[in-house]
Amino acid sequence: MTSQSADTLRSRYVAQAASDLEENRRRQQDLTEKLRSLQQEEALLIDIMTLAEHYQDGAEPSPLPEQPQDEPAPARRQRRAKSVPGTAASSAAAAKSGGTAKAPRPLLGDILLELLAGYGEPRLAKDLRDELMARHPAREPTPQVVRNTLESLVAKGQVRRHKEERSVMYTLDGGAPGAAAAG
Repeated sequence: MTSQSADTLRSRYVAQAASDLEENRRRQQDLTEKLRSLQQEEALLIDIMTLAEHYQDGAEPSPLPEQPQDEPAPARRQRRAKSVPGTAASSAAAAKSGGTAKAPRPLLGDILLELLAGYGEPRLAKDLRDELMARHPAREPTPQVVRNTLESLVAKGQVRRHKEERSVMYTLDGGAPGAAAAG
């Protein structure tokens, strides 16, 4: 090998080493910036977790104001209190009426699951609402409440949503807990 070709080769190696070194320094700077950003995110998340733990550990439900005995409770509270067994209000309502508390009404979601279990094909929310009102005349949920309840069942994986053009239909999910018993 001649001295000129050795010098050329050496200068190439020096240039390559300098280029690699510069690339390495640039990567180090990028990683340093990314590390700094991740450390800030970590500190923020730790603060959020600390606050969440603080509120979770020390958070007790605030006591509700006492209702004076001579004043009737608002109608909405009375209705809700009667539907929740085991509460002081439902016990008081049962004592006033001289009998036992009524059995709680089934949840709207449970009724809708029961209705869907009777069908193999998808059903419109409107049809389910109409059938619900026919079977349970005391219940009069709005169409929006029925749709919201069906969507919450979809989110829980108990019901499947089917879209056909602009219509949304619902069926019982095959993997739902009540589906095997239904058929």
